[in-house]
Amino acid sequence: MNVLTDGDEGGKPYVAPTGEGLPAAIVGVLPGEATVSMEEALYLTGTTLKVRRVFEAMEAGQDDEAAAVVNALVISTGARPQLNRAPGEPWQVHFHGADDTLAVGWSAGIASALTLAIGSDLGGRLGVCQARRCDRVYVDASRNAVRQFCSRSCQSRTKAAAFRARSAARHPS
Repeated sequence: MNVLTDGDEGGKPYVAPTGEGLPAAIVGVLPGEATVSMEEALYLTGTTLKVRRVFEAMEAGQDDEAAAVVNALVISTGARPQLNRAPGEPWQVHFHGADDTLAVGWSAGIASALTLAIGSDLGGRLGVCQARRCDRVYVDASRNAVRQFCSRSCQSRTKAAAFRARSAARHPS
């Protein structure tokens, strides 16, 4: 999602890819060897803009807004659970869309995952980076649910700035 949305990343402006570079940017973050058409890329970009709204709403404590966006995504994709099994693997729950295109399928899976997170005690694990000049989103997978940053880089940058501020306050020039 961070690849497809404008904003700030690590203290610098970030502009999401557009035009001819959009499908390649999406292929770069998908597992496996997928191909993405421009139509699918545009569909997925629309999905990511909605999902970003969900993360921002959850961060702001506006879970009613987040739920409304997720419910609209579930309906628009026709998300439905299905059991799938890869050779030699156990059955796994996957979510599919109303059709089996890559864009609708991924969007349905994302919508379903957000439904499960917000509908449980995991909604608080959807976050927006707390670093200055960074608005990238993350899912907190830490044991204690204490994550505040999208990356170690943003965490280090924030801690270093706080250390410099404390040092300057103790030792004014």
